[in-house]
Amino acid sequence: MTDLTASLNPMQRAAVELPAEHGLILAGAGSGKTRVLTTRIAWLIANGFAYPSQILAVTFTNKAAREMRTRLESMLSVDVSRMWVGTFHGIAHKLLRLHAVEAGLPKTFQIIDSSDQLSLIKRIMKEAGIDTEQNDPRKFQSMVNDFKEKGMRAAAVTISDTNQSGMGVYRAYENRCQREGLVDFAELLLRSVELLENNALLREHYAERFRFILVDEFQDTNVLQFRWIKALAHPTKGTNCVFCVGDDDQSIYAFRGARVGNMADFIRDYGVKHIVKLEQNYRSTSHILDAANAVIANNENRMGKNLWTDSGAGEPITVYEALDDRDEARTITQDIMSRHRSGTPWSHCAVLYRNNAQSRIIEQYFTANGVPYKIYGGLRFFDRQEVKDVTAYLRVMNNPDDTSLLRVINHPPRGIGATSVGRLQQAAQARGLSLWDTLGAWQDDPSVIKRIAPFIDLIEALKDECAGLNLPDTINRLMEKTGLKAYYEAQKDKDIRLENLAEIVTAAEGFYRENDIDDDAPAFERIEGGDMSPVDGFLAQATLEADDKNEAEVQEAVQMMTVHASKGLEFPHVYLCGVEEGLFPHSARPGEDEAKALAEERRLMYVAMTRAQRRLRISWCAQRMLYGETRSNLGSSFLDEIPSEHVVVQESALKREAGATQSYSRRGSGEWGGGYGRSSGGYGNYGGNSGSYGAGARSSGYASRSSDYGERTYGQTRSGGWRSGQVGRASDYLNEKQSMNAVPSVKSKAAENRWGLQVGDKVQHAKFGVGVVERLVNVQDEANAQVRVKFGIGVKELLLQYAKLTKV
Repeated sequence: MTDLTASLNPMQRAAVELPAEHGLILAGAGSGKTRVLTTRIAWLIANGFAYPSQILAVTFTNKAAREMRTRLESMLSVDVSRMWVGTFHGIAHKLLRLHAVEAGLPKTFQIIDSSDQLSLIKRIMKEAGIDTEQNDPRKFQSMVNDFKEKGMRAAAVTISDTNQSGMGVYRAYENRCQREGLVDFAELLLRSVELLENNALLREHYAERFRFILVDEFQDTNVLQFRWIKALAHPTKGTNCVFCVGDDDQSIYAFRGARVGNMADFIRDYGVKHIVKLEQNYRSTSHILDAANAVIANNENRMGKNLWTDSGAGEPITVYEALDDRDEARTITQDIMSRHRSGTPWSHCAVLYRNNAQSRIIEQYFTANGVPYKIYGGLRFFDRQEVKDVTAYLRVMNNPDDTSLLRVINHPPRGIGATSVGRLQQAAQARGLSLWDTLGAWQDDPSVIKRIAPFIDLIEALKDECAGLNLPDTINRLMEKTGLKAYYEAQKDKDIRLENLAEIVTAAEGFYRENDIDDDAPAFERIEGGDMSPVDGFLAQATLEADDKNEAEVQEAVQMMTVHASKGLEFPHVYLCGVEEGLFPHSARPGEDEAKALAEERRLMYVAMTRAQRRLRISWCAQRMLYGETRSNLGSSFLDEIPSEHVVVQESALKREAGATQSYSRRGSGEWGGGYGRSSGGYGNYGGNSGSYGAGARSSGYASRSSDYGERTYGQTRSGGWRSGQVGRASDYLNEKQSMNAVPSVKSKAAENRWGLQVGDKVQHAKFGVGVVERLVNVQDEANAQVRVKFGIGVKELLLQYAKLTKV
């Protein structure tokens, strides 16, 4: 129907109207991919290619799934309830609920979140005699999840894959989960893949049912998720059509298993003939887009896109060169406050950073100046202590697993101490039983039984009292009977705690309403015609939705987040801070493929830049305090990749006065001169006078304005490069500056050769060991001379006067 595609641009329309075959849509940032995916589904139904029940759509967040259903309902006059729309985990969960027996699970299996999984792994480690102080349980947790995401069961893991302790923990964890009916996030996918691969009848049933399979954010899929797609739609034997939407330039989750190569593999394995590129951007200005295009163009093996817009050039990108992180935080705060006074809402401003540790100093300045802010990706509703208490009690009443029982057995406090719980755990381990089953059969220690018996009676009484109650009434009853409500009423922060307890009742009411469950339906009885009870469904939804990283509502406050958390979001004003070599791009970890790591970091930079709608301000610091250490920095090499016509650089007057001459610049006609631009033999040294760009080139003029920093407005230099003028004052920052122990620049002719180092030299450091010199900067400036060395533990930027390096 033409009405559905009338408002689309030509390439969007081409994507929507692809033939009923496999297809790949390369959708650039801000190109309207969600609209295209939703319209594609509506177009298939409206034109008779498929019934709603023949469509399976996979999204990466529950919020996206809900929005897709809402849009489809408004676009079509047909019932879309039989369409399967959800996340990989959500759809895998639905499959396992429908076929729990075939999957080897109890019908009341429960999903555990990451924190509960970690608690279980800690207990297993302690039982195995593994010191959790000397051995980080999170590493064991990552190991388990990594193996599962590769499709490897504990039985398939060998000593060559991990160590003996790792093998033992994985085996014990797998056995414990099976015994207690627990399923973690990775298990949802692995178990559903195994279900389809090992059961030909089921596989054929779903392959025939889902005529069209549509996958969003395909660049973020991992090995197991791609295998899951292949189990539903065989690349060569299948009769269904797979339609994937993604952007290889925005693949930034390799650290959690995402594989950008899945896109090329999809084209090859499925013989994809139809590839459509969505390049028109509806979000950002051309200055921002052209700069982002230039950065990402340096990556190899791209599928190739070039974003463009017809919304105008907008403002050039501002690059602020700060003295240190306090200078950076101060000017970000000042700029945001100034814009707010001019009418910009707080929520239109976002501060992005490479890692969470960078936010601390900015938060301090925001707090001191009354700037409201929200840390995006903070503690989610179902992760809050009092809410997890309620869901743990529900789990114990429904299908008692050890993690939930241990959370509530003495909470609120009821006199069951750690010694009693420890004896119970020892007894359970000796018998190979769950803690709850051990409670019913254990008579060996009367004193412990006496303390625990009231808890057993409480749970049994709750089960009886709530047998015919709906879920909201059940929650209210358990909060009263267990003493949870009274416990939180006595806390200092009781108001927010009680509000959250009330909200979980509201959430339960909403669950009944959203799923068309009769108001009086008992919480623990399976719904007629359904595959689970209300409490099963509610607990599963709570766990799955708690795993969404981008679900928080935007508040009227400045939004603060890591670049990874910003994926999929957009803001009128973006402040990207800490764009320094070694921080962004981040130094490669030991054993990591450096080329792949740098390509991923460049994609992350591209994502960060394309979050900005109207204005992008990038900042970096000559000095930064991070993890308790002050380090001297160079501007990121990514800044070197942005064409000069898209940038206005502002250098802090404080940085200039302190003699911190680090900068970023380019060589060559029409580009920034001098600096550490790449040249034959490595990075070039700084040239020219302090505060200028270019090897001593004369500027044809500059403009400036009085402010708390010096603004650099570029004029063409005689050499063809770019140079800036600087004017600024330190203002009220003087006292802070004096406390920074800033070392002024001290020129010394003797310093020219005192270091005796060249690029390529092997050097020894007392802490980091042997490394290779990759870059030398400011070697004639004794106070600020720097060296970049690649050690076995990673790359380090060091001040030569303190590094105490010896050649080897």
